[in-house]
Amino acid sequence: MDNYSFIIKPATQDHTAFAEAITDEMEQSAKARGTGIAKRSPEYIVTKMMEGKAVIATTTDGEWAGFCYIEAWGHGKYVANSGLIVAPKFRKFGLARMIKKEIFKLSRTKYPESKIFGLTTGAAVMKINSELGYIPVSYSDLTDDEQFWKGCQSCVNFEILQSKNRQNCLCTAMLYEPKVKKVEHEEIALRNDFKKNLKLFERWTRLKKYVMLNIKKTKDKTISLF
Repeated sequence: MDNYSFIIKPATQDHTAFAEAITDEMEQSAKARGTGIAKRSPEYIVTKMMEGKAVIATTTDGEWAGFCYIEAWGHGKYVANSGLIVAPKFRKFGLARMIKKEIFKLSRTKYPESKIFGLTTGAAVMKINSELGYIPVSYSDLTDDEQFWKGCQSCVNFEILQSKNRQNCLCTAMLYEPKVKKVEHEEIALRNDFKKNLKLFERWTRLKKYVMLNIKKTKDKTISLF
């Protein structure tokens, strides 16, 4: 295995040339997982870089390696760390965890009073979130900002989200609340047995995917009878 050294820092105008490669990899990664994410354009990624609301990882040779950005919703009451992606050749180096920690730190600096949340189908991302202090919650604990939910329309599973009245989908919702006592924080947790265990996260995501997709298949078969 090759050894790489990475530079992880807030993205700037100097990194805008990577925007198209980043969005292409986001799309390909979503297709490979068979789940989908809200689609973003290179122009949108450039905007995040220019606003100082993104973190990028590059090699010491200047090659793009990973990326993540910040979105604020509900007038800044809620913040999401979105679009976490690592270039294929740089996976298995723990880079996703390092980027997650940096974007989390940047979010806490820019929005110290905000709740930080995420929707993900990835067990590894769930584990990283858990290590940072996130807990799995119901969708009702997330922002009600229509612009956020509108972004889900480009996801291949949007039909499932609609059928559940926006209360559930393949993604697992996770939330970090600043200045909240641990006991109060865990009272709203859907699961308290994860304990940062990757195997439990993987089991949870497999089960959720199985249940949700089978519900959709059953619904489609029922409709085809009429």
